[in-house]
Amino acid sequence: QVQLVESEGGMVRAGGSLRLSCVVSGLTVSEYGMGWFRQAPGKEREFVAAISWGTDNTYYTDSIKGRYTISRDIAENTVYLQMNTLKPEDTAVYYCAAKFGSTAQAMSVVGSSGMDYWGKGTLVTVSS
Repeated sequence: QVQLVESEGGMVRAGGSLRLSCVVSGLTVSEYGMGWFRQAPGKEREFVAAISWGTDNTYYTDSIKGRYTISRDIAENTVYLQMNTLKPEDTAVYYCAAKFGSTAQAMSVVGSSGMDYWGKGTLVTVSS
């Protein structure tokens, strides 16, 4: 059984930092493109960041470039999202996702409808 379990999010003030983790079981993260999506209140789920299968190639949506970093620990079968210089508009439920054999850029193109597995999501709230 595949499970993607995000760490607890939380509330942080604008300008602050937060690191999310996604602990994966039932699949090997090196064989999957791993990504993060988010859904703000009243909006559709959107792509945030991804890391390609088998390599360390990453891809980010423009709004978080230079502020967020995605990484993967193969030994721990875990994916991370380091979020710095957070803004109120980053407030959303963040979801971990996996797509077999995908590149990071492909995950951004395919979007939420093309993922194989999802976590349940974790709420990040950024106050002004």
